[in-house]
Amino acid sequence: MRWFGVRGSVVRGTWFVVAVLIVAAFTSRVRGVAADVEKGKAVFEQCAACHSLDGSGDYDGPSLKGVIGRKAGSLEDYRYSAAMKRSDVTWDAASLDTYITDPQAFIPGNRMAFGGISDKAERDDLIAYLTIATKTN
Repeated sequence: MRWFGVRGSVVRGTWFVVAVLIVAAFTSRVRGVAADVEKGKAVFEQCAACHSLDGSGDYDGPSLKGVIGRKAGSLEDYRYSAAMKRSDVTWDAASLDTYITDPQAFIPGNRMAFGGISDKAERDDLIAYLTIATKTN
């Protein structure tokens, strides 16, 4: 069978590829819902009792200012656990996500007294907020 001078198998193959691309675009859009920075700010309230965003104040936890790209346990003015100092972690979205899920499982023996956040959307929102709120420049 010919359709506009093109064999049917080519036409069917072309439509199949187009359909796959449309489905892929739709599903990635559904799965990849953007994190909500404002919701992340609200989630941060769980962290704010112990962590500052700007390096000011006297908090139980280290400042999160500049945390993205920083090696874990590297702030000079904070007394980290030996486990945190020994970890070979550099904070990025993936390592923060794993840590925030279950801090003790990710770095056993760290001193952060926090049970973690099991909800993936909340973690994504928090990390989106931290990425913006902790920039150093």
